[in-house]
Amino acid sequence: MARCIVHADLDAFYASVEQRDNPSLRGLPVVVGGAAEHRGVVAAASYEARRYGVRSAMAMSRAERLCPDLVRVPARFSVYADISAIVLAGYRALTPLVEPLALDEAYLDCSEVSPEPGGWPALGGHIKEQVREQVALAVSVGIATSKSVAKIASDLEKPDGLVVVPPGGEREFLAPLPVGRLSGVGPRGEERLAALGVRSIGDLAQVDVRLLSGIFGRWGALLHDLASGIDPRAVQSTHETKSVARERTFAQDIESGPQLERELRPIVESVSERLRRRGLRGRTVTLKLRQSNFTTSTRQRTLPYPVDDANAIHEAAAELLRREAAPGQRYRLLGVSLSGFDEPSQLPLPL
Repeated sequence: MARCIVHADLDAFYASVEQRDNPSLRGLPVVVGGAAEHRGVVAAASYEARRYGVRSAMAMSRAERLCPDLVRVPARFSVYADISAIVLAGYRALTPLVEPLALDEAYLDCSEVSPEPGGWPALGGHIKEQVREQVALAVSVGIATSKSVAKIASDLEKPDGLVVVPPGGEREFLAPLPVGRLSGVGPRGEERLAALGVRSIGDLAQVDVRLLSGIFGRWGALLHDLASGIDPRAVQSTHETKSVARERTFAQDIESGPQLERELRPIVESVSERLRRRGLRGRTVTLKLRQSNFTTSTRQRTLPYPVDDANAIHEAAAELLRREAAPGQRYRLLGVSLSGFDEPSQLPLPL
């Protein structure tokens, strides 16, 4: 029996939530993110804003230049997280094999789900209607026999799309699409493939895998498989957390010294709170610094035992900061993360 893999992606999630909750924003070019004067970036853009070329991760100042009528709304991440939890609970009521990728998207393995009378298209319609009833939002759905094809399918008819690729139809579906649709192929990869005359996924599937391996190493064989619709990866219902991090970009660059050290404490407190909420302790403290010229550096210290309390994390991070921050240098970003959660989560024995 063919696998049934679903990729469900809430459309322009943060911006759509804001338009849902504030009807006066509907139809307007809306972005969610920080103010331009505070070096904010776009966390999400409505489809109206995207028509102007505004995209997520873009500097807010540039977004406002592209769209003078842009409406900026500050992020409400706790609201988005609550909505995401409702949607994921609905997915898990359908199948226990749910792999969240972010607050707005997830894979579902519905291979063992009782088939709808209308087959996969009816299943996709059911998922879309369920989300609409639960949270009054649109979700785009792709269904195929693999993760990679399902994800490509979900993106093709956004917003509110539903694309089903039947078993055996993967290569035909992929062939005319640009090679940049494949996960992991960025602008540089497109350039290198174009030099081989490869512009479509179908072109890529025709290239000798030995040639691709010679150019891209192990990634070459994987590229060839993906272009051929081959992707055996399973939906992982649980993911191990690798790190818990928090960082802050300053409205104005801060010189190394007491003021920069004062900015460290609230960042550490946030990391500690997140760790305790997830029941995690870690051993490796990482400090991240970005200078005014965008040069970024990281430094780590590994503790003798796992911790989650702010004082222990702050002590290690402050030591790293004093070592790394150069006198007279100015910094635009400061961040702290904790990792190394695979160690036993126990406190040291009293000496």
